[in-house]
Parts: sequence; C-alpha cells; structure tokens
Amino acid sequence: MPVLKPTDFTARVTWLGYVPDRDAGLRADPLHEAMLTWAGIEGEAHGGLTRPSCSRVAAQYPKGTEIRNVRQLSVLSAEELADVAAAIGAADFNPAWVGASMVIEGIPDFTHVPPSSRLQAPSGATLVIDMENRPCHLPAPVISEDLPEAGKKFKLAAKGKRGVTAWVEREGVVKLGDTLTLHIPDQPVWAHLDAARS
Repeated sequence: MPVLKPTDFTARVTWLGYVPDRDAGLRADPLHEAMLTWAGIEGEAHGGLTRPSCSRVAAQYPKGTEIRNVRQLSVLSAEELADVAAAIGAADFNPAWVGASMVIEGIPDFTHVPPSSRLQAPSGATLVIDMENRPCHLPAPVISEDLPEAGKKFKLAAKGKRGVTAWVEREGVVKLGDTLTLHIPDQPVWAHLDAARS
C-alpha cells in the first residue's frame, strides 16, 4: 500500500537560484535551471549530504555536530512572498534576498504543507519537504541593501510565510516553468500533537 499520495495540487517553478558562497553573503544568484544532486543544487553553499548542526536543532545536538543535511534547498511560495512584500512596503519580493533555491506558485498555504511531502518535477527530480523554514534576522541586512527601511520588518512579516526546507530524494533537472506535483503522506495528523507542543 503506497504511503505517499499524489494530489491534484501542482505548482509552477517561477524562480531558481543558488548561494555560491555563504561566508560572502546570503544573496542568491538566479538560475534558468538547476541540477539537483544527492547533495542539493550543484555549487550551492547550503548543499552537502551532511551539515554542522545549528541553533534550530540545539535541543538535539551540540552546535557544530555533523548531521544529515535536510536543509539543502529553501523553497518558497510566490503568493506568500507577495504578502511579505506588501507587509514590508516593497513593490515585490526578490527571492535572492533570502537565499532562495526555488520559488513556486499554485499551492495554497505552501509553508504549512505536511512534512515529508514530495514535490516531483517532469524530469523525475524529487524533493522531500523537511519542515517549515522559520524566518530569522539574517535576510534583514541583505534586504536593507536594496530597501533600507524594509529589512527590519522582514522577520515579523515572514512569520508563517517563509516556505520550507527540502532535500533531494531523486536526482534530476528542474527548470523555470516546470510544473511540480505535490505528493503528501497518507496518514492522519497525530492525535497528541497539541499535548506534545505544550
């Protein structure tokens, strides 16, 4: 019995990018297509099969512990970015500001799709969604380079609209304009979720 269910929800790829050197800055360079490898996008600073643990998993590991890299890509929603742009006073939102790997349009409330969902491209390339990517302060100075008053508004404006992190389950090419199909885990929400969060 399949545990992943193909859905009728699809999304069009509207932007692709990569961060060539994380130490030099978060700003991403745009791409027309991206080769997704087991380690993520070729040449991407967030790529790799493993990564050093960060503050997001501080309850599980001491900082710098080598762990599996489930944050190879940052995938965002064009519709949600439009909301963020309006909230920070920008005419539009440049995905390069947040080091985006991919922007898609067409899936409502994209940031909250179930963890372990898949996005599958026509080439067969498949991303596994890890979880919501919580907004942080790091994009603020990048945004402020272009819009001085907007950067400080980003973290609050992007709450619940920052997209997801993902990793590559199957290699392949993704191109601008590709249609991705959403596959979701075929299981109910855990009945004890609210108790576990409290």
